[in-house]
Amino acid sequence: MSATLEAPRPAHGIPASGPSADQTASLADFGGIEITDIDLSQPLTEPQRDRVMRLFRAHPVLVFRNQSLTKDQQYEFTLNFGEIEGAHVNRLIDSKNYAPVHTVSNLDADGNPSEILRERGNYYWHSDKSYHAVPSLLTMLHAVELPPKGGETQFANTAKAYAALPEETRREIDGLRAIHSWEASRIQCGGRPATPEQIAERPPVDHPLVRIHPDTGLKALYLGNHASHIVGWPIAEGQALLRKLIQHVQQPAFVYTHRWQQGDLVLWDNRCSVHRALPHEAMGVHRRVLHRTVVKGSVPY
Repeated sequence: MSATLEAPRPAHGIPASGPSADQTASLADFGGIEITDIDLSQPLTEPQRDRVMRLFRAHPVLVFRNQSLTKDQQYEFTLNFGEIEGAHVNRLIDSKNYAPVHTVSNLDADGNPSEILRERGNYYWHSDKSYHAVPSLLTMLHAVELPPKGGETQFANTAKAYAALPEETRREIDGLRAIHSWEASRIQCGGRPATPEQIAERPPVDHPLVRIHPDTGLKALYLGNHASHIVGWPIAEGQALLRKLIQHVQQPAFVYTHRWQQGDLVLWDNRCSVHRALPHEAMGVHRRVLHRTVVKGSVPY
């Protein structure tokens, strides 16, 4: 089942299940890599770009330490990976020239820290924009302001999770397709119902439950908060399967918890991972501000 069916925590609408920040694999064991010798505020040289692209094809998460980027510098770096998607609905856009570099934060309309979440979906396991017919290739976040404790981001390696499934289960799910729905995910995580216009703008789509990574050829589970049910299955049975699979994916062996440091830039491959944010202490007191860019991908197969 996707995380949409998990019971939320009463205070924030945040799901309580899944590994804690202290129970997960290291970045290397998860399959990610840390890079400390590239200044992303400067245009990449051709060898640097080749190296970054090679590492991205081989690792679901890249962590760049000690970066200090303006929005335009993040915009230029993101372009190395492809077409940048526009801002998500309800995102805070504070740059006319670089609107696709938008702000993810716990700030209210007056710029003050708030415990009232504008978007609960970030706290559920998901792959970005899987409710689009052409979902996201990669997402990157740059840490601008951080709370003193908490606010981690967790990533689950869905290729490793698929490979670890029993052969019988892999045979059962290969070839299945799941419905991904923006409206359904909003309802399941306690968000405000969408308007008819918003539903028409983002109609449900179906994607393979097991997708093939176009660069590595590896199979990966493609599921999460936006996956609502299985095509051709009774709703309850499809939801039970998705629940079983998301519980499998979030085992500590497949999960990496990123503890943010000032200046971190983290990018991840949405084709072979799901992720979620964790809450931080005193969300109504401490600011958490990150800049986000998303690159358009291709149709899953």
